Amino acid sequence: MKLLKTKIDGPKIIKTTIFKDNRGFLKEVYKKNIIDNTDFPFDVMSFSKKNVLRGLHIQVKKPQAKIITVTHGKIFDVAVDLRKKSKTFGKYVGINISDKDDFSFYIPEGFAHGFMCLSKECTVNYKCSKYRNVGSEKTLKWDDTVVNIKWPFKKPLLSNKDKNLGLSLMEFFNLK
Repeated sequence: MKLLKTKIDGPKIIKTTIFKDNRGFLKEVYKKNIIDNTDFPFDVMSFSKKNVLRGLHIQVKKPQAKIITVTHGKIFDVAVDLRKKSKTFGKYVGINISDKDDFSFYIPEGFAHGFMCLSKECTVNYKCSKYRNVGSEKTLKWDDTVVNIKWPFKKPLLSNKDKNLGLSLMEFFNLK
């Protein structure tokens, strides 16, 4: 298991080995010593249908690091840098991940996270470094023109929260 860099500082690909035989496969997803000895006490799983977009979510007061693993289907996964002093503030990394891939996606604290389901259905597991804190949750607009994410579908299926409560990058930091 090793960490590979992405186009911006912070998010990493966790490269693993898949052990296959005639019964199926085994894949290691997480080792505590691989990511700055960060603890991940909280796991979440979501199920989505094709064209569903979840996100872009962040906890501002109690930020979470996440490890994203797809256990069924395929997604386009996105991490947006919201670390105000970062050289890559407002930039994003987007990658396709499927259940057949030999990697997971590590997203450090300070990044908004979201994904779009590309297959008929998908199941995504999130390993989180902190528990969910509803009072700390914010949503960045999925279609913010400044961030300008190149989503695979232009008309995603959204929750009411993601459709109506998203902030632009400018609003997020009261830059207007």
